[in-house]
Amino acid sequence: MFFTYLRRELRRRRKAALVVASGLALGIALVIVVSSVSAGMEQAQGKVLQSLYGLGTDMTVTKAAEPPEEGDAEGRPRFQFDAKDSGSGEEQSTDRVMVQGFQTLSSSTVTKVGEQQGVAEAVGGLSLNVVKVNGQFAQGEIQPGQGGPGGGQGRVQGGGADFEVNSYTVYGTDVTNLAIGPLTSSKISKGRTFRSSETDAKVAVADESYAKEKDLALGDAVTISGTKFEIIGIATPDSGDATANLYIPVEQAQALSDSKDKVTTVYVQVTDSQRIDAVKSTIQQNISGTTVTTSADLADTVSGSLSTASSLASNVGKWLSIAVLVAAFLVAGLLTMSAVSRRVREFGTLKALGWKSGRVTRQVVGEAVVNGLAGGVLGIALGLAGAYTVTAVSPTLQAQIGATGGTAGPGGMGGPVRQSASQAFEVALTAPISLTTIGTAVGLAVAGGLIAGAFGGWRASRLRPADALRRVE
Repeated sequence: MFFTYLRRELRRRRKAALVVASGLALGIALVIVVSSVSAGMEQAQGKVLQSLYGLGTDMTVTKAAEPPEEGDAEGRPRFQFDAKDSGSGEEQSTDRVMVQGFQTLSSSTVTKVGEQQGVAEAVGGLSLNVVKVNGQFAQGEIQPGQGGPGGGQGRVQGGGADFEVNSYTVYGTDVTNLAIGPLTSSKISKGRTFRSSETDAKVAVADESYAKEKDLALGDAVTISGTKFEIIGIATPDSGDATANLYIPVEQAQALSDSKDKVTTVYVQVTDSQRIDAVKSTIQQNISGTTVTTSADLADTVSGSLSTASSLASNVGKWLSIAVLVAAFLVAGLLTMSAVSRRVREFGTLKALGWKSGRVTRQVVGEAVVNGLAGGVLGIALGLAGAYTVTAVSPTLQAQIGATGGTAGPGGMGGPVRQSASQAFEVALTAPISLTTIGTAVGLAVAGGLIAGAFGGWRASRLRPADALRRVE
């Protein structure tokens, strides 16, 4: 009887049911789109951050470089060339290998960090900048003065120097543990990565862009400060720029820069992602003089269209969704009450025939819940269409990463510092749909039906059989 009457009444009032369902559908669809776009923003930001500090890294430990004192020439590049008697035209070349970005930490700091409560893994790395100068001197010629060889003072004409300066970045990687650190933000597209036994091997992995620029291939040799390294792999970054141009074993990097048992960065992976802040506080308390930077700290420095769109989705979009939902629920409730008011004679007659107020209320609530579920189905369909449209279009967003924790470049998580003060990335926005989002939409549909049914049921429960008899013509 309940379902028969329900089906008949919904069919008889199709227009009113469609209006209620459409209002709820609009609100639910907006919630799905905003939720999926917000999830896409988080994924895009995650890609940007992972391109800086590597997959699996939760935080880094560094020590800010001390600013040089006025007049202090230490740390500035110095290049010395031997005098040659062979005349002009002979090429001269020298490399300057410098630790960049941070003050070095003792390798024992890596062990100490790894022993802190809540730390699962800790590995060290050494960031270097290599400046290469090569060129040649041209010897000038002495021209005699006026009056021939014995007359007047001669002068030197011609001569000079023609030198080219190139710089590139090298990162010393702990090859015994490649699970965390900057190299995890790239994929080996050619060749292989390091083996755990190659702690002191003269091997290198080159960034794909740098390899193309320098025409490097697998098996080629690159010379860093007089030491030749064999290219064993080509790494392609997942997004953005590579962390360094070349990766070599950390022991080799320490030898090149005369930084034995020194690192610039300690990469940390925690045992529980919910305890990142607690682990950060523990490290700062137990290891003085260091700066601990988490992904959340770095996320605060993200600017550009990605940050703007994220703010809009999380703030404006969230409140807009709430406002539309509240309006849809109110409209559904008012329309249900209005429909009940127009059915005074019907409900009054049913009560006169013996229907209890509870039965009448359940009938009204049942109709409203069905309207809500219909609106939920329509809203989910519209929301999925909107989310898939965003994913299909995949608008490109820009993200600018600023320096944090006293870094000299964009490696805010303590990674190797790039050559500029900040780094720009381009990421494609998607709108992934999760089961949680669909579940939320179904819950909102049921809630909307129940709210509308509550309004209508309250109005129906107050009707009396006498009201129907007064309206009989």
